[in-house]
Amino acid sequence: MHNLLESEQMSERAASVIHVDLDAFFVSMELLRRPELRGLPVAVSGGLGPRSVVSTASYEARRFGVRSAMPVSRARALCPHAVFLTTDFAYYAAASRAFHEVLRRYTPVVEPAGADEAYLDVAGSEALFGAPEAIAADIRRAVREEIGITASAGVSRNKLVSKVASDAAKPDGLLVVAAGTEATFLAPRPIRDLPMVGRKTAEALAGLGVHTIGDIARMPVSALVARFGTHGAELHTRALGIYDAPVLSGRSEAKSVSREATFDRDEPDGARLRAVLLGQAEHVAADLVRHGRAGRTVTLKLRFPPFETISRSTTTTVPVQLAAEIHTAALALFNRAWAENNHRPVRLVGLGVSNLHEPARQLRLGESLASSPARLQETVHAIRDRFGDSAVRRAAELPASSRASVDTHRPRPE
Repeated sequence: MHNLLESEQMSERAASVIHVDLDAFFVSMELLRRPELRGLPVAVSGGLGPRSVVSTASYEARRFGVRSAMPVSRARALCPHAVFLTTDFAYYAAASRAFHEVLRRYTPVVEPAGADEAYLDVAGSEALFGAPEAIAADIRRAVREEIGITASAGVSRNKLVSKVASDAAKPDGLLVVAAGTEATFLAPRPIRDLPMVGRKTAEALAGLGVHTIGDIARMPVSALVARFGTHGAELHTRALGIYDAPVLSGRSEAKSVSREATFDRDEPDGARLRAVLLGQAEHVAADLVRHGRAGRTVTLKLRFPPFETISRSTTTTVPVQLAAEIHTAALALFNRAWAENNHRPVRLVGLGVSNLHEPARQLRLGESLASSPARLQETVHAIRDRFGDSAVRRAAELPASSRASVDTHRPRPE
């Protein structure tokens, strides 16, 4: 465990914000039921076809350059001997709920940040459970003993620094940043470790001779604003470890569920962009299942270089929860929006579902999806990945005569 105990100055607020993140969540869950794969490069994706993207990679696979949102074909090229598995969201959702139940034993102030991570504010819990560092250690122990996987945690006085700290502690670590030492902790870290710094911003900063978070903090605010606008002022504030957004209680109703991906290079390939959207739809669907919600509004977000962002939304008549339903709506939005923008390369793509309601049919934890619409959609995607989009079509898409013919020539039972 790393611990920054030296305090540069007295602080009114103690380090009571914890960020907990399950390590390589999907892969870790797969290794629980396939322990023979431990120590091998493993990647989990929504499918194994040319349109599929990596959802999670083991740390062994990451050493070969395999990472989330990468096309499976690219991952195979980088690590031919890796084991590729397909996602099982019902299985992961059960573990995710158990994880969040562990967190709520220590405080009601829990803000989920996805199926596998969350922020906690334990300022009011110390009398019962001890110091924040002790609470973080107890949470990690409980996750290991009750779920069987590891988690990393960061502790500081705000969400931004706690997130950076938990990332730095991975895998299976705990890092405490004492109040007043935030700027010192962040200073030597590379600029890409700072949330809100993507590849293009990093390249622009490097062109100014800025390579570490401390370099940003030492720059005049006026110079950053001149180069990046109001974004520059926020960069400077965050580089000092200042971030005021509170931890929001996860018991309050989530207003939306979303995922975003920023590309290392502006992405011109429509097939890659659509594949990323499919992966995001699967993640959003898993989060909706975990929250027991469905949504009527699907929103697409696209960012074009340098910083032009557009969003498009559609509202469905019935709340959607399945990945296939979300992806269908998102794909229609993407095709129109991308065409309207002359198929320009894309820097960021995001997908969200809002206007949340109770689902028409909620999946139960541990329920087999073998005969469910969710499993049907996964099977359809797998067949299309292998044999092409025309291999499987809905009956409603066929002419009436074709439907009659198909029905007439069904094999007789033997």
